[in-house]
Amino acid sequence: MYIKKLVKCSINSPHPPENTTVECQIEWELRYDHMQQHTGQHLLSAICIDEYDAHTSSFHLGKDTVSIDLSVSEFSDNQLIHIENQVNKAIYENRVIKTYFVSKEQAGTLPLRKMPDVEGDEMRIVEIDGIDTSACAGTHVSRTGELGLMKLLKTEKSKGNTRVYFIFGGRALKDYQQTHNVLTTLANQHSTNREGLIDKIAKIETENKQYQREIEELKGKIDHFLAQELIQTHNDPIINKTFEDKSLKELQGIARQINAASNQCVIFTTTLENKLLISHNGSISVQCGPLFKQELKNFNGKGGGNNTSAQAAFENANDLDTFKNFLDSKIRESL
Repeated sequence: MYIKKLVKCSINSPHPPENTTVECQIEWELRYDHMQQHTGQHLLSAICIDEYDAHTSSFHLGKDTVSIDLSVSEFSDNQLIHIENQVNKAIYENRVIKTYFVSKEQAGTLPLRKMPDVEGDEMRIVEIDGIDTSACAGTHVSRTGELGLMKLLKTEKSKGNTRVYFIFGGRALKDYQQTHNVLTTLANQHSTNREGLIDKIAKIETENKQYQREIEELKGKIDHFLAQELIQTHNDPIINKTFEDKSLKELQGIARQINAASNQCVIFTTTLENKLLISHNGSISVQCGPLFKQELKNFNGKGGGNNTSAQAAFENANDLDTFKNFLDSKIRESL
């Protein structure tokens, strides 16, 4: 839509003066997308009522997602497929969609699902031939065929209701194109077709689980050998060691091996994560968790634990190293 004259407005006066002619342009692609999603919502809501007495309590039209909240606790997969099929059947029938104004008195004679509370005597009606009659001031397409296609995306629980996500028209086509591209790419990578992807991925997951079990077994053996080496090379009640390439989880595995085989207390740090672990088998009197709770804040650390094991994280290596030295001294005082 175009009008002849363009008027620029200042920040302090954002609106043009009265009786001024301005030039406007509708973003038709965006407008038509909103028309498809909004009209589609009317159709979807009507079919949900007719099929399952599921009434719409709210509607959200976003840039990427569209949803309605329906007054049922859940839908089965078969029910969702049925709804999707019924909506698309109505689209293929290319039913006429009319918009018109009526008085409030006339509105009382129409099969409105809900009588709106509006000011004035007139209200705007949107009617999908043979399916739905609703009061609405939004933008709509003129026939259901313009909706092209509807796809239900997912459902989720929302305050006792069911939130249904869906797309119509251009959004549905774009979604199909993206999905087709992803599936085709994955199928080619795994030397199969789309139908064979599920079995292929299931086989890969089974193999990965087996590989993970084998990796865990090997890690356990490595932890055992490293623990034995540390016990033998540290002739001291405390095994105090810093690692550059291990995670806290890996250090916990090594510490468990040492605690099972020795009465030595373990203080491990990892510069990879700026974390510290202390662990013993109860052979010393230091209660790790309570000690951390009392002292950690003085070293800008966060963490905790129980009587025989605790861990902490630090923002920098200096605080980590300082707290490690503090622990070493504290434990030696208790021996």
